[in-house]
Amino acid sequence: MALPVVDFSSWYNLDDEASRKGVAQELVNACQRVGFVRIINHSLPEDSLDGAFEWMRQFFALPEEEKMKAPHPEGWAVHRGYSWPGLEKVSQIMSTGDDKEVRSKLREVPDVKEVYDIGSENNTHEPNQWLPDATLPGFREFMIQFYSDCDRVGNDILRALAVGLDLEDAEYLTMKHSGNSHQLRLLHYLPVPAEDLEQDRVSRCAAHTDWSSITLLFQDDCGGLEVEDVSRPGSFVPARPVKNSIIMNVGDLLQRWSNGSFWKPYLFSFRWANDTGSTVSLPELSDRIEGPNRMTRERYSIPFFMSPDDDIVVECIPSCISDREPAKYEPITRGDYNKMRMAMMY
Repeated sequence: MALPVVDFSSWYNLDDEASRKGVAQELVNACQRVGFVRIINHSLPEDSLDGAFEWMRQFFALPEEEKMKAPHPEGWAVHRGYSWPGLEKVSQIMSTGDDKEVRSKLREVPDVKEVYDIGSENNTHEPNQWLPDATLPGFREFMIQFYSDCDRVGNDILRALAVGLDLEDAEYLTMKHSGNSHQLRLLHYLPVPAEDLEQDRVSRCAAHTDWSSITLLFQDDCGGLEVEDVSRPGSFVPARPVKNSIIMNVGDLLQRWSNGSFWKPYLFSFRWANDTGSTVSLPELSDRIEGPNRMTRERYSIPFFMSPDDDIVVECIPSCISDREPAKYEPITRGDYNKMRMAMMY
């Protein structure tokens, strides 16, 4: 399976509706066939992306006691601030009540990563946890602007999806995404012995789908992201890093909105075994292992999760249902859906 590539340059030609429609249809076709697409020639400036990676490297290089000045709040309800290694465990399991035993079992294989989560400054339910300005001057201002830039580019993609789905209003999806519930995540995967990954003693990020409508992902040059092959479920192919490109994937909510017509892929970071525990062929990692002790290279990535506000009802959009294809999913608010997913992570 090849990762589809969509050139977004024609989308910005407002006087050429045919070309814009072509971009939109390419995007929708990729979502239906693969659920994953590489977007090139988007409008996010190269220096903005370079700056984001430089700032996150500076953040994660801070001493632990400095990063802990902006800690992730206790529990799962607020998804902001610094999460130290071992705090978070990504899982595909949804909460159904008292899951202490399940949660404890999941944490027997910890995720070896540290995270800093940022949201909208307008979201009073999940306020940002910023470092003191003196700790890393300029970091807060840059990340607020970068969040806004990602939101702008993401709205272009949502509009293209609406056009490609033949919706009468190109703002159908953007109107449901105010920007207040998005999440900008700075991810640092720590170096670990390759043997620990091979023996399933630790993980980087287990098989999962994203809870968002769409995710925009930016990678460093290390690589490691893999995506499920729609033609061979349970098999994965690498989504190799290409500088200044955006990897966009379908999340849980967009799959529900599309009535299942969009493929929602499973994602891995540094995969060694599949999510059923059975052995699979190891990916080629010679460029991601260093030294005689076979330590994995550290890796940085930046996902931007675009989601509607908590009170928005997610239900199948009109052009995706018919007498032959009735709605497959019951309507649910974004807030209720997130509660089922988040409770298992912390």
